[in-house]
Amino acid sequence: MTTIRQAAGSLLVVGLSGPELTALERAWLKLIRPAGIILFRRNIHTAQQTRALLDEATAYSGPAHLRCVDIEGGTVDRLRDAVAPMPSAQSVSRTGNIRLMQKHGELIAREARAFGFNTTLAPVLDLALPASASVMGTRAAAADPEGVIRYARAFLAGLASRGVAGCAKHFPGLGGGTLDSHLETPSIQRTGAELWQEDLAPYRALRTEFPMVMVSHAAYPRTPGKNLPATASPYWVTTVLQKRIGYRGLIFSDDMEMGGILKFMPMEEAAIDAVRAGIHLLEICHSPELILRCYESLIHEAERSATFRKLLLDRAKVSGRLRSTRSASLLFGSPGRALPAKQLATLADQVRRYAATIEKEQPR
Repeated sequence: MTTIRQAAGSLLVVGLSGPELTALERAWLKLIRPAGIILFRRNIHTAQQTRALLDEATAYSGPAHLRCVDIEGGTVDRLRDAVAPMPSAQSVSRTGNIRLMQKHGELIAREARAFGFNTTLAPVLDLALPASASVMGTRAAAADPEGVIRYARAFLAGLASRGVAGCAKHFPGLGGGTLDSHLETPSIQRTGAELWQEDLAPYRALRTEFPMVMVSHAAYPRTPGKNLPATASPYWVTTVLQKRIGYRGLIFSDDMEMGGILKFMPMEEAAIDAVRAGIHLLEICHSPELILRCYESLIHEAERSATFRKLLLDRAKVSGRLRSTRSASLLFGSPGRALPAKQLATLADQVRRYAATIEKEQPR
């Protein structure tokens, strides 16, 4: 029978400080036993070293654990130094070539697997609107929902063909935001009708095609969600994403360390509210202190409230089931064998040639 502590830990995906585990990290990983690990450029030197780090860290996790990395291409590409720079989603989408869009997903999946990952936190489904251009840059594939859907569908097919899970982000959409949610809570002044017809159209069209959705820390004051960050909002997570859109996969928070949530409420409150809202997995990318504060706050609230205890145990059960189903296990499974150095060099050459093709195919 799952204990409260086991349930609390199984809702966390956590980051590490460097390329090797420290003694302190081994201690708190053994304590919390998270659902997964997320790595950044600070953690990644070589494929062999990264695999060793993931193997050791996830030995403390349960089955069907996540080995996450952000590889979107362009400005968000944690493997650009270790392999080769990957083109951005926007540049790939601008070619209009479905085959090249799918190849984007395939190459990113091959990179991810070579380094031991089974999940990349991509694609971005935000619209490339003028309001967010200075914040999103080339991360957003297109300004229109149809362009985003076309790119994301092909990209996800490319990932899945190589056994890597994708994560659609940042629900319900950052296209209308002028602030960076890493620093502040964006207050997006789009109406519910605008969001439903435009920003949410990719989520509605692709709801059965991605295994995970990441929820943003933005607020939407012209909707029933009011000024509450979406991560902590039952309206956005339960009412809109699960009930109205009908999404049945894993629901993942954006980094709970970001200013978009922590400038709005403390970690202890944010973690509890996110679980209540319907989030299955809480991502905390850096601070051991915040990881432990999140973990302990969930336990404390479950010990204090029978209602929350039932909810916590249910979230843990659902999260585990969604990672362990037959279809998901093809993605959230073993990344396979390491590539020999010669094959990794070949992959890097293929990425560079692909990038040259994307540049050549840009509309003039």
